[in-house]
Amino acid sequence: MSEAWLHIVGIGEDGMDGLVPATRAIVEAAEVIIGGDRHHKLSDNTTAERVAWPSPFDALIDLLIAKRGKRVVVLATGDPLWFSVGARIGREIEANEVVYHPQLSAFQLAAARMGWSMADLETLTVHGRPVEQMIAFIQPEVRLLILTTGAETPGQIAQFLTERGFGRSKMSVLAAMGGKDEARFDGVAESWDHDVPAFNTLAVECVAAPDAALLPRVPGLADELFQHDGTMTKQEVRAATLAKLMPMRGALLWDVGTGCGSIAVEWMRGARYARAIGIEPRADRRAMAAANALALGVPKLQLVEGRVPDALNGLDAPDAVFIGGGLSRETFEASWAALRPLGRMVCNAVTLESEALLLELHKEHGGQLVKLSVNRAEPIGGLTGWRPLMPVTQWSLIKR
Repeated sequence: MSEAWLHIVGIGEDGMDGLVPATRAIVEAAEVIIGGDRHHKLSDNTTAERVAWPSPFDALIDLLIAKRGKRVVVLATGDPLWFSVGARIGREIEANEVVYHPQLSAFQLAAARMGWSMADLETLTVHGRPVEQMIAFIQPEVRLLILTTGAETPGQIAQFLTERGFGRSKMSVLAAMGGKDEARFDGVAESWDHDVPAFNTLAVECVAAPDAALLPRVPGLADELFQHDGTMTKQEVRAATLAKLMPMRGALLWDVGTGCGSIAVEWMRGARYARAIGIEPRADRRAMAAANALALGVPKLQLVEGRVPDALNGLDAPDAVFIGGGLSRETFEASWAALRPLGRMVCNAVTLESEALLLELHKEHGGQLVKLSVNRAEPIGGLTGWRPLMPVTQWSLIKR
């Protein structure tokens, strides 16, 4: 078993003075120290070899492995395992080779400054990630702590809030927490105009206006929230479909025949870090899916051009598959073969030909077969009547 040679040290604005004696001794005894400019400035070891973050950042693991055998310290901000470099390193280097030395995280410091309970808020990062992903967390009376990308991020988030009817939301930017230059900027989203330091943490207390857009994480968003050309899985059927697909943390969905992306978008909104690949041959529908993903806070939706089943070759194995378009026996068989154990398969059909295929597949593989019929109340002259949507035959099963 290898011995620990790599130390990941969290450091705050108070630098070396904020480290416990044992951790400080490790930094002072290091032969190699790796970190960003601000990390090097916060530590005053003068004998170690100083190494900046590599570019591209993915080269960090190769850099570390090349230093194996030396006393190596990686400096990170706050808690190295909370939206930080420690998690990336831990996925590649054996746990027994690494020792973590956490400091108070920016989230903990920000919660203390705001007087908020950590158990009653959402923590997320847009640092080095699309800022739009915070949109999925905008809900009435929710408190958010956000690690930002830079000085411009609070203004971008203020705009997202205002556009969705949350312009009265309270915002506080907290910078250099724990250091001599600590600063705080308070305001509301609709009138936010502060110039803030580039390195900051944003606290948001969401306040909804009477006409605010309500975007719950549970499936079944209103159809009008999506750009579409009329061909889409409608709200009521979408909610039933997502219930069978069962979004889970970090799980991957194949959305075959994604169209405007409504299923993929709601899958990704339904669980933290859920991923989706939408397979769609039409460029106009891929464009709509991309726009919907951005507007609804899941900008990492991956879209693939091509026709099934050929377009499925080479994709990461899914935890769930939805076939809403391009249904064929070949597409089912390719998807079923790729589906991981305990994976969920859902196929929806609206034509008699597709329904006939689902009946055959149900006889061969089992699962649950249901008919979904939805009627919506709509005006008929000066009165109101029921207008039916096309009935949907739905087949679902779990791979065991």
